[in-house]
Amino acid sequence: HALSEFAITSALHDQRFDPISLHELPLLRVGVSLLVKYEECQDCLDWIVGVHGIIIKFSSSNGMRGMEQQQYYSATFLPEVAKEQCWNQKETILSLIRKAGYRGNITNDLLSQIQCTRYQSSKCRIAYHEYIAESHGGKDPLSNNEELIAAVVAEEVGRKQRRVNHVKPCVNL
Repeated sequence: HALSEFAITSALHDQRFDPISLHELPLLRVGVSLLVKYEECQDCLDWIVGVHGIIIKFSSSNGMRGMEQQQYYSATFLPEVAKEQCWNQKETILSLIRKAGYRGNITNDLLSQIQCTRYQSSKCRIAYHEYIAESHGGKDPLSNNEELIAAVVAEEVGRKQRRVNHVKPCVNL
C-alpha cells in the first residue's frame, strides 16, 4: 500500500516535475530499486561510478560570528545516476552537494568533512504496456473509459481537499 502511495505522490506531487497526465500513461516505465550492501566510505571519493550509489551527510556553519548555527545537509544518488550523466566521482560529489541544498563555497575543507556511505542496488523495471499485458490481460482499463478517468480525477481532487482541510501548522526545527 505504501509503495502505491509513493508512486502517486511522485507522479502527481513532486514539485521538481510537472504532474503526469493521463495521456502520458502509455509512455511510462516504472523502476523500483532495492538498496543493499551499505558500507561507510573512507572519504567522499571511496566508491566506483556505475557500481555504487552514495549518501552524503555534512554540516556547515552559517550566520554572523558569535551567532552561528549549524546547518545539516544530506542527499543521495542511485548507482546509475553518475554513469547516466557521464560524471566522474568529483563531479558527482559536487552535484550531490548542490542537490542537498548547500549553496556556499565548496572547499577542500568541506569535502574532507563529508560523511559518505556507498551502496549497491538491484533494479526492477516495467513499462506500462507490459503492466497491462501482465495485470489486465492486455486490455487497458483506461482506454475508452471516461467514467474510470473521471473517477480517478474525482478521487485525486477529493484527496487534495481532505489534505487542505486537515493541514496542521509545521514547526521548522
